[in-house]
Amino acid sequence: MEAVITAAVAVLGTLLGAIVTGRHQHRATARAARAALRLEIRRDRLAAIRELAAAASDHRTAMYVRQESQLRGDTARYETLRAASHVTRAALTAPLVAIRVLFPEHPSVHQDAEQMITTTYALRDADTADALTHARGHAVSAYDVFVTSAARALDA
Repeated sequence: MEAVITAAVAVLGTLLGAIVTGRHQHRATARAARAALRLEIRRDRLAAIRELAAAASDHRTAMYVRQESQLRGDTARYETLRAASHVTRAALTAPLVAIRVLFPEHPSVHQDAEQMITTTYALRDADTADALTHARGHAVSAYDVFVTSAARALDA
């Protein structure tokens, strides 16, 4: 009888050990999956920040050169640059959507991205060279605010 009890305890111990090991393994796998997901989200967020910042910089340059040519009265060049600025403006759309989707819990990042784009668009309203330079300064400042805000949210 003692041998049966010993065998039963051994079997129960083995089963219990398997259950405990399985739970530990399951938890470790779940932790690894969560860490991988966090890393993937961070990579996607960083890519969206990088893409929007680059697109905004390209559009700001295009708008500056376009408006500068209009102020100089170079109509032919202005029309060419105007068409080019439409391309750079369109390039803002996808990364801006990505920012909105990838940073749902950070509305300040959305607001800073919108402000960066709005100040870039404002370059077209400059009616003097000084106003254009001033508007460009505002656009660059808004760009810096967005990058700083997005970087903070990325590490939050």
